[in-house]
Amino acid sequence: MAVDKHLKITEEASHYDKLEQMDTLDIISSINNEDKKVAEAVEKVLPQIAQLVDELTTRFEKGGRLFYIGAGTSGRLGILDASEIPPTFGMPHDRVIGLIAGGDSAIRKAVEFAEDNMHQAWKDLTEYGINANDVLVGIAASGTTPYVLGGIQDAKERGILTAGITNNPGSPLAEQSDIALEVVVGPEFLTGSTRMKSGTSQKMVLNMISTALMIRIGRVKGNKMVNMQLSNTKLVDRGTRYLVEELGLNYDEAEIALKKYGSVKKAMEALKPS
Repeated sequence: MAVDKHLKITEEASHYDKLEQMDTLDIISSINNEDKKVAEAVEKVLPQIAQLVDELTTRFEKGGRLFYIGAGTSGRLGILDASEIPPTFGMPHDRVIGLIAGGDSAIRKAVEFAEDNMHQAWKDLTEYGINANDVLVGIAASGTTPYVLGGIQDAKERGILTAGITNNPGSPLAEQSDIALEVVVGPEFLTGSTRMKSGTSQKMVLNMISTALMIRIGRVKGNKMVNMQLSNTKLVDRGTRYLVEELGLNYDEAEIALKKYGSVKKAMEALKPS
């Protein structure tokens, strides 16, 4: 087996030891102290995140899509972000797509060695007809996951814009991606447990990418989710209150309008004076 000689800060020993001898408050205080470092690490890659969002916006406006690929925690976070786009922004399910090594069963239960197949990601992506109008974002704390690297390489060869979110500097994922998002959060509190700071940083970056993209393509008005799906009582109430605020209707009038037009945006377009 080849030895990976790339620097892996994510695998370095924790700055804390004898964890089992700590009392509970010391444990969670130490975790909290490490978590404070995450936002600062993300801040250092804001220009690259903005570049990615701008590239995505251009492609989305032409009908392109956003794909996430990852394994383990990274794959699950990509799927989480993708799954929240339709209810939050009213987008079709096939515009932001998250794929995980091992398939959907790996969302809940780890699939042994699934991440080690260099060719599986492209097979998974071709089922969705990925093309040069789309963008592929690989997520891997280590930056060395074969499933992710293979997908990025295959996509680049076919003229697809690629980006890589990783927590190790100078990793193969960063080197091979068109846009590298290297969020260096340092060693984990629990040595090698990248579901912690690394995973938190990935979630923060994904929040930024998808939210900024949806704002840029017009799925938000002011600071409101005017295209959200009205899939439960809480969201109907939220949409009703948006209309009360924007149109000056009373609550009952706003609720009737919301249900008639099916979304906050459509109700506003129909009822707001020109």
